Amino acid sequence: MRPGNGSAPTSRTGCWPGCAATTTGAVAEHAAPRTVLLAGGGHSHALVLRQWMREPLQGARVVMVSNTAFAPYSGMLPGEIAGHYRHDETHIDLARLCRAAGAQFIVAQARGIDRAGRRLLLADGNSLGYDLLSLNIGAAPSLRVPGAAEHAVPVKPIAGFAARWDALLQRAREGSDPLAIAVVGAGAAGVELALAIEHRLRRELRLPGQPADRLTLHLLGAGATVLGAHPPRVQRRFMRLLAARGIQVHLGARVEAVHAGGLRASAGLELAADEVIWVTQAGAAPWLAATGLALDAAGFVRVEAGLRSVNEPAVFAAGDVASVDGEALEKAGVVAVRQAPVLAENLRRALAGQPLREWKPQRQWLSLISTGDRHAVASRGPFSAAGRWVWHWKDAIDRRFMRQFAEVSAP
Repeated sequence: MRPGNGSAPTSRTGCWPGCAATTTGAVAEHAAPRTVLLAGGGHSHALVLRQWMREPLQGARVVMVSNTAFAPYSGMLPGEIAGHYRHDETHIDLARLCRAAGAQFIVAQARGIDRAGRRLLLADGNSLGYDLLSLNIGAAPSLRVPGAAEHAVPVKPIAGFAARWDALLQRAREGSDPLAIAVVGAGAAGVELALAIEHRLRRELRLPGQPADRLTLHLLGAGATVLGAHPPRVQRRFMRLLAARGIQVHLGARVEAVHAGGLRASAGLELAADEVIWVTQAGAAPWLAATGLALDAAGFVRVEAGLRSVNEPAVFAAGDVASVDGEALEKAGVVAVRQAPVLAENLRRALAGQPLREWKPQRQWLSLISTGDRHAVASRGPFSAAGRWVWHWKDAIDRRFMRQFAEVSAP
């Protein structure tokens, strides 16, 4: 159902006239008997709405609230940084998707939950009622290292990173001074990002009139190797590739402080850097700690196999924000994608008072890691392969994923 008549006048955000996106100051309460509130526009919720377009959720009003009108698809972001994709090719238009699904879309930042009153609290002082609440708000790199919050650039939220990246590109094009960048975090996301940055900036610095060798790029990891979740064969492949591309890798380097001109890491390592890009292990939203929801040691929402909170039957969670009891899962987009069908079905079942379906994670999944230059590496268990054909394979998968949102027909 779309919002009923009698709503207060709205100011529109990120969509055309007649769209259902509103700012929270204009939200009117509706008389619908039950409301399913989707907090966050992550991969799981986008796919839930796509599924409900095909099989509408009967007898309930669906509302999505997100702090952005355009949700990034994580699998294509390194390609956007490398210059292979446009911004619109890598982002889901949430307002358009909600309109097509008959859902209301609200641009706002969540900041808390009133469990007793069943309300989602918003940063602007408003709140939204719900009968069922689903959290798909993602995670962001933890900035607890001294100086990181002030001087580092977290890769998430993407909107903030994109603005700094555009400024860095402009500086590279127009300046002639040396440029030093440190990427902190040597997992798959950090390695992909470092290689994408190297590819893009080397290309920009090859423009006429630019001096050679302006760029110095560092990659720092606290562990003993890059890509710690991947097989040794893949780790060795990327170590060779990083060396060949001139990226200086510092392992066993736990960052201790960040300052305006660079950073200090363990073992006395001091690096000068014009930008410190933060791609470390994901952290949970701090406001979750005050909700009373059961959380794991890292602050993520503990859920049962049915993706429902272990101590709050009206709350579900999926993607990075969820911690499935009994499972040690990597914070990866593929998990959110695989959880989406079960989440969509279980929200439907919860409304009907039916038993929930269990989500069973794969023990291994295919990783396709891009190298910035239209090549990629495939890794699953002991299998690995590399080449331009792997990049085209990944590109086809990513474009197919995004096509299902680009082709939605909004009434």
